[in-house]
Amino acid sequence: MRLKLSVLPSQFAICRFSQGASIPIWALSGSFFSITRTSEELSVVRSQGLVPSEFQSERNWRCLKVEGSLDFALTGVLASIAEPLARANISIFSISTYDTDYLFVKEEDFERAKLSLIQAGHEISI
Repeated sequence: MRLKLSVLPSQFAICRFSQGASIPIWALSGSFFSITRTSEELSVVRSQGLVPSEFQSERNWRCLKVEGSLDFALTGVLASIAEPLARANISIFSISTYDTDYLFVKEEDFERAKLSLIQAGHEISI
């Protein structure tokens, strides 16, 4: 499967809060943020420049967006991205929305990730 990917412009932080924590106000603005609550935790993903340093987070993530709206019946989308990155020993973090998928890789792995994805047949626009 060949996909078109675009690179979101900023670096991101992935933040962890206790399950019962309130959603911080700073997490609710900007062009991209994701908030997930489970029975174990609250996770927030957003541009790292807007995340106060005192919060527990993994920083310096870059984001690749799968372009276009994906049909729910389509299979193998994430696998077609994750497999070449796994072969290159690049760790990922992914988020899926109703329309598409977002894949995060650490800044230090970003150039290798782009090369691995291009070699796997994907197209990347910056």
